[in-house]
Amino acid sequence: QVQLVESGGGLVQAGGSLRLSCATSGIIFRFYDIGWYRLPPGKTRELVATISSGGSTNYADSVKGRFTISRDSAKKMAYLQMNNLKPEDTGVYFCVATSPARNDYWGRGTQVTVSS
Repeated sequence: QVQLVESGGGLVQAGGSLRLSCATSGIIFRFYDIGWYRLPPGKTRELVATISSGGSTNYADSVKGRFTISRDSAKKMAYLQMNNLKPEDTGVYFCVATSPARNDYWGRGTQVTVSS
């Protein structure tokens, strides 16, 4: 079955960095688009970044210049490098894999907390 497992979250001070990882299994990774979403406390889920199967990237305006999404097809892994973190980046971060047929598969999320 399809599994996505996020890791790398934690507590960090403002201005710090974290690298999130998304390990996938059960999919032909190279054909899937990958996205990172986050759920801030008391708010709705929002898109953070996406990377297509071809490597094209897209970022929310709030994270441009600070976050970098990447993928490693050999390892079937996706990553989100987060630099210069701000308290408003706090939330649960989810990895999602989208199939060519536009079916979404979600991980369970990893908590990121940025203290001021």
